[in-house]
Amino acid sequence: MPATGCMEPDSFSEAIASGYLLSRELMEEEDRHDPLLRTRAKFLLPPGLLYFDGNSLGPLAKKSRERLLRVIDQEWGESLVRSWNVHRWIDWPRTVGAKIARLIGAEGDEVVVADSTSVNLFKLISAAVELRPGRSVILSEDRQFPTDLYMAQGLAGLRKDLRMRTVERSKLTLALDEDVAVLVLTHVDYRSGQLHDMAAMTRAAHERGALVLWDLSHSTGALPVDLNGCYVDLAVGCGYKFLNGGPGAPAFLYVARRWQHRARSPLTGWLGHRSPFAFEPTYRPASGIGRFRCGTPPILSLAALDAALDLFDGLDLEMVWRKGVSLGDAMIALVEQECEDADLEVACPQGERQRGSQVSFRHPQAYSIMQALIDRGVVGDFREPDIMRFGLGPLYTSHVDVWDAVQVLRQVLTSRAWDSERFRKREVVT
Repeated sequence: MPATGCMEPDSFSEAIASGYLLSRELMEEEDRHDPLLRTRAKFLLPPGLLYFDGNSLGPLAKKSRERLLRVIDQEWGESLVRSWNVHRWIDWPRTVGAKIARLIGAEGDEVVVADSTSVNLFKLISAAVELRPGRSVILSEDRQFPTDLYMAQGLAGLRKDLRMRTVERSKLTLALDEDVAVLVLTHVDYRSGQLHDMAAMTRAAHERGALVLWDLSHSTGALPVDLNGCYVDLAVGCGYKFLNGGPGAPAFLYVARRWQHRARSPLTGWLGHRSPFAFEPTYRPASGIGRFRCGTPPILSLAALDAALDLFDGLDLEMVWRKGVSLGDAMIALVEQECEDADLEVACPQGERQRGSQVSFRHPQAYSIMQALIDRGVVGDFREPDIMRFGLGPLYTSHVDVWDAVQVLRQVLTSRAWDSERFRKREVVT
């Protein structure tokens, strides 16, 4: 039971750490001092909805809506095909990539926006194993995000000289031997939010002669990433989670400058050609990061992502992460305070700097409970087999949102509102 003592804590974090009885008033006070409060008004959030989706869709930024209307009405509607030159559509994969580069500790010419995360994984895993001839293993952890594993398995299935190997997280360092060509890891675990030590794991792989490919899908825009500072080789990430780029937003890939002259994409599409409009019959790769482009860029999606990225201008990502951690700590403490008799188990790290901007809880009826929450306007998501996940977008989520969401969770649990056939029916997207 949380403490109710008479002494007021000196800070919000101290209140949580000391088990002080949390209240809505305390949450409101913390929000009043939130330096990111002004960014919340830059999103179109439906009234009465508490949005904690950690799945695949950040909310719509007002600037993205305005930008899309302009691109549709003026650039597409009026300039038509001339926009590839007049409005420089052809350059957007590079210019939008440069904006993302600032968020992940990379240089502007090391990042390009193209294709999906899965396709980019295939491209970079293939490039990595070619950069390490004589090595035959693609190594990952057994709880890696599935598409990362699937793409590695697919590549290994096409090449008899490769094999995919997965081990428990605690055994990764021991599994790094002279056969490993590339280590593929997700920076933030999609189920638990547990954070890998990027610098340490990259260093361990390099000491054994392997390259490292990081999946930053649950990191970018939520916490500071320093690819160059950690001497990372390769990375991918999506545009639709914390970057708020919209449904199906294109992904990005990073190739360190030191590898760009040697790394080759297995998907030799025409826009990765050195002179795409020369229409030569033989492929010649473009110089630099441009060789990892493939097909025609999705202009409407790029426009939405580009506008959403402007919301990060001038923001300190360390501050963004601190708020995400604060929101997560508050949610964990409130669940323990308000739902102490429920069969809930915290399924995410609680130590300092060990978690991304999400929290997870286990419950035998996690899917039904989440559906009941969504039915009451609290949108989180479910992950097999028993995890309720709450994504905490620091740019638009408040501490009062967390308080209100936990109150709804308490009601759902105490009333057993989740125990209904309609909440047990599995939808295709969970």
